[in-house]
Amino acid sequence: MENEEMEESGILTLTDENGQDVDFEYLDCLTYEDKEYLILMPADDPATEIVILEVVPVDEENENYLAVEDEAILDAVYGLFKEKYKDILTFEEE
Repeated sequence: MENEEMEESGILTLTDENGQDVDFEYLDCLTYEDKEYLILMPADDPATEIVILEVVPVDEENENYLAVEDEAILDAVYGLFKEKYKDILTFEEE
């Protein structure tokens, strides 16, 4: 996914592998094992699960966002997010 822009409203528009623009609400950016991960929520359907993307720098001004396939990394980053926001947000357990 490529970064299009992030407006002051906290909405990040990304272009997926099919060329479709998708809006996400920016929740946070966390570091895990020396890599940064964006925590996003689909803007059009906030009841859905969050999305975790790895931040991959391209150059000084640009970065790409990659889907995280590794369940262990997803669990670890989500755990960090839950711990950081445990007093602010309510999380549904599966």
